[in-house]
Amino acid sequence: MNIPPLDLKAQYQSIREEINQKILEVISSQRFVLGSEVEGIERELAAYSGIKFAVGVSSGSDALIISLMALEVGDGDEVVTTPFSFFATAGAIARQRAKPLFCDIENKSYNIDPAKLEELLREEIEERGNSNIKAIIPVHLYGQCAEMTSILALAKKYNLAVIEDAAQAIGAEYPGPDGVKKAGAMGSCGILSFFPSKNLGGFGDGGMVLTDDEKLAHKLMLLRRHGSRDKYFYDILGGNFRLDALQAAVLRVKLNYLESWQHERRERASYYDKIFKESGVLEEGLVQIPEALYRDSGIKNYHTYHQYVIKASQRDKLQEFLKESGIGTAVYYPLPLHLQKCFAYLGYKKGDLPVAEKAATEVLALPIYPELTTAQQDFIVSSIIKFYRA
Repeated sequence: MNIPPLDLKAQYQSIREEINQKILEVISSQRFVLGSEVEGIERELAAYSGIKFAVGVSSGSDALIISLMALEVGDGDEVVTTPFSFFATAGAIARQRAKPLFCDIENKSYNIDPAKLEELLREEIEERGNSNIKAIIPVHLYGQCAEMTSILALAKKYNLAVIEDAAQAIGAEYPGPDGVKKAGAMGSCGILSFFPSKNLGGFGDGGMVLTDDEKLAHKLMLLRRHGSRDKYFYDILGGNFRLDALQAAVLRVKLNYLESWQHERRERASYYDKIFKESGVLEEGLVQIPEALYRDSGIKNYHTYHQYVIKASQRDKLQEFLKESGIGTAVYYPLPLHLQKCFAYLGYKKGDLPVAEKAATEVLALPIYPELTTAQQDFIVSSIIKFYRA
């Protein structure tokens, strides 16, 4: 049996006529940059996310960069973030000539650890008198929100901006003291990615910045057009961060299906949980299934399962075995950001952030998408059991 880690062809076939028609409409209009389709997806995603403003940009990575630009984070500033994320999270900080400060993660969620964040901020700001820290970038990894109540409280205490990296967690909900909020709608701003593999993916790169701050939203709109309010007149120094109309058109079709796709992903995750529990490998400590921290809080999108990530002993050998069995898997992420060569200048060394470092040796993402069948899931889990009991 051949099971890819993600089957975008199957998704496309299910909505092919709608997608093709929408693309043809854009081609017929010959309006390819910004315009009504971009305005439409901005309006619809703002409403979906429970936020006032959404600004479409060229990618999730650029959404991070433009957010830092809008918040005037730059040379000499410092930004606290997680070492266990896609490179763009910390890369955007460095691109702005600011310094990433890495905070270790929780063992259960892989998200930034609020207790360690509090310790880091107290040490840096109160004990060392570091006045350069300007922001926190928590990541809602794999489709589950970070513990935002504590993060927002710390940001308020130390007067820091919060940029939520919700690239993997569109629609994920968080049960906070002020009610249920969606990923990207709780901080100063939040970013989304529409990379094709995301739960809401385009046919190329695309991104979005969410915010309730009208002034910040208008600044983001200026920045994405080189800082231009009127053609050939520039108020501030920006860049070319515009979302293409073709991508917006594809996203508008797909957005109509997002909630049902999220439901299907949770169904697949629940089935994985069930068959793993029945297999006995959990009791033997060979595999740990992901923990849905907010499952019992009464919210629907407690986890959107962008990835279904297990912890596995002998992870690399298991991955090779599954590959030989025709099962595609992935490791997100094999080397934490603080140990990447390009960040050697920051002075981190192995052992500094042990939870992230250990997770990098254990995590394995199994196939999960709405089109995945129970027969395929049975085969995946039985293959894992076969590996451990051979």
